[in-house]
This record gives sequence, structure tokens and C-alpha cells, in this order.
Amino acid sequence: MPSTAITANRLLDGAVIYLTADGGWSERLADAAIADGKDAETDLLAAAETQARAGTVIGPYAFKVEVEAGTPIPLGRREAIRTLGPSVRTDLGTQTATH
Repeated sequence: MPSTAITANRLLDGAVIYLTADGGWSERLADAAIADGKDAETDLLAAAETQARAGTVIGPYAFKVEVEAGTPIPLGRREAIRTLGPSVRTDLGTQTATH
């Protein structure tokens, strides 16, 4: 059964971000809290929605991931694209950064 992670957009600049285990946010999917099971997913999503109501983030939702060698891999096409940054003007997205 796939696990889930929570994503949203940072209200300040629109960046794609992922909810971390400490309740913060990261631009790196590798830092995301991973929910194994519906109860854990519900708890993470509730924490994200609280932050959305406070105006920190917008549009939080859960998405499926598979964890391979400790690294979450998005299972959906939309989420795979979101991890890379904009799909237009690829010279401006996070995919241009050297890691």
C-alpha cells in the first residue's frame, strides 16, 4: 500500500512545499513527513489545514508516494512535475539548481 505526503503552496511566494514531521514546511520532498495509513494521513492533513486557515499556506492536500531507500517518490504525474518546478520556462525553475 502506498504511503502519503502532504503538499501545499507557500502563500508568500507560491513555492511548492511539503509538510515535515516537525510541522514545518520544506521545498524538498525528501524532507516530507510520510504517513503510513489513513489515520496518520488524516492527522498530517489536519495540521496542514490549520496552517492554511492561519494564512501560511494555500491548498494543502495529500498525495501518494512510494518510499525507496528512504526517499519518497511521487506516484502521480502531477506530483512528479511539482517536485521539479515550473513546466514552462524551465530555465527559471528549481530544476536549474545544481544539487
